[in-house]
Amino acid sequence: MTVHRTELTPVSFLRRSAFVHSDRTAVVHGERRHSYRELGERAERLASALRTTGLERGDRVAFLCPNIPALLEAHFGVPAAGGVLVAINYRLSAGEVAYILDHSGARFAFVDRELEHLLADVDASALEIVRVDDTGAAGDPYEDFLAKGSPEPGAAPVDDEEETIAIDYTSGTTGRPKGVMYTHRGAYLNALSGALSVGLGPESSFLWTLPMFHCNGWCFTWAVTAVGGRHVCLRKVEPERVWELFDAEGVTHYNAAPTVQTALVADERAHRLEREVLTAIGGAPPSPTLLGRLGELGIRAIHLYGLTETYGPATICERKDGWDELPVAELAQLVGRQGVQHVTADAVRVVDAGGGEVPADGQTLGEVLMRGNTVTKGYFEDPEATAAAFEGGWFHSGDLAVRHPDGYIEIRDRKKDIVISGGENVSTVEVEHAVARHPAVSEAAVVAIPDERWGERPKAFVELRDGETATEEDILEFCRGELAGYKRPAAVELCELPKTSTGKVRKHALRDREWAGRERRVN
Repeated sequence: MTVHRTELTPVSFLRRSAFVHSDRTAVVHGERRHSYRELGERAERLASALRTTGLERGDRVAFLCPNIPALLEAHFGVPAAGGVLVAINYRLSAGEVAYILDHSGARFAFVDRELEHLLADVDASALEIVRVDDTGAAGDPYEDFLAKGSPEPGAAPVDDEEETIAIDYTSGTTGRPKGVMYTHRGAYLNALSGALSVGLGPESSFLWTLPMFHCNGWCFTWAVTAVGGRHVCLRKVEPERVWELFDAEGVTHYNAAPTVQTALVADERAHRLEREVLTAIGGAPPSPTLLGRLGELGIRAIHLYGLTETYGPATICERKDGWDELPVAELAQLVGRQGVQHVTADAVRVVDAGGGEVPADGQTLGEVLMRGNTVTKGYFEDPEATAAAFEGGWFHSGDLAVRHPDGYIEIRDRKKDIVISGGENVSTVEVEHAVARHPAVSEAAVVAIPDERWGERPKAFVELRDGETATEEDILEFCRGELAGYKRPAAVELCELPKTSTGKVRKHALRDREWAGRERRVN
């Protein structure tokens, strides 16, 4: 370390807030309240206890917990000990959890009392398991583990800010999940971008509707702490409970995927809020219909876009002067775009098959490429996948987008989801947004299905809003007024959409069913 440089690490955020905001409430969890002083002491105890129990620098520490204080503390205590946090998706199967624990080489596994069954396939002799009863009281194995540690801050947690702070595993919908490595530097910078993007401050009250295991809560575990804001924990996302907390805890911010947002606006307890609440939407492109409904409830939506490989959000749809005076439908169309790079990220590219930039015409599709401070340093123990993803010195997202004349990008599809009908590219996202404009539709997913004449045609799978009725023919007829003929769904199926543990629709499952028995998945 020199006079003009220290290594960046999010651990410094809590150490500062524990000093500056020592008496301010840091964590709310039911009846429990922790000040920033207490949160700092608990994280330091965790770090000290891990070192005392044998943790060595670079060892992996797994947490299998819902959005509870223990998992928040782990985001600081594990790296403060020199360890690497592996926050595991608790909606996975026991086999998937066992794979992640084995692949990451975890030395410790902290497991919530309700999730112990997910360790059924784990060799318990290979790691130390600590149960988390989530009581906050003595006798809870996690609390007893903390009691072994010192509340005093240890030495600087890193010698090099490029050391790994966390490994986040992808959903693995088309194969084994890959371990995405985050650095202390990248996490620090993306957390600051997140705080700036949504206007977090000491007065902010952040409700944890987004899983903390997902991209480390899009780095908001660190962002909220950096500004001394309040973390409102939530074991389970239930719309009625969310609306209750909006009022009871003075919630100012929350983040969620469109599927969670849809459930919130559809809940019978939904009401226009007395003060504006800001929500960041990501995980899938939100429909203009959803954005409009949120606005009617007093919820201001900011659209963020990214991937696990970019620490969560990498771009933001920054609102420009004059946008808020536009009609709701026009505003929603603009806000629904993915926008421009975060303040700490490099500008994204949208390139054609030859690697050239697509024109800014709002029509020409190209793949989104990223690089810079907040792109993963690679996949853990997988150099081949890393090399493929970084081909040409850029991270290849697999997302297809257009660039509009104002420079903002708009995602139109995943490469694997695009429908090629009679030689024309059909964006499934565009079709989904059109279907979602039907007043009875809650959510829609569109995939390609084989067609003898056109090769492929779009098919829409549709969930209806509670209490609403519509037939498949009704929706097909509605689409006649919304889409060009070649873009309209060839069929509609009313169903409950299959979803991943992070709320994304499992399009591959729908596609697999429609193409079953065929040697190829293109026609």
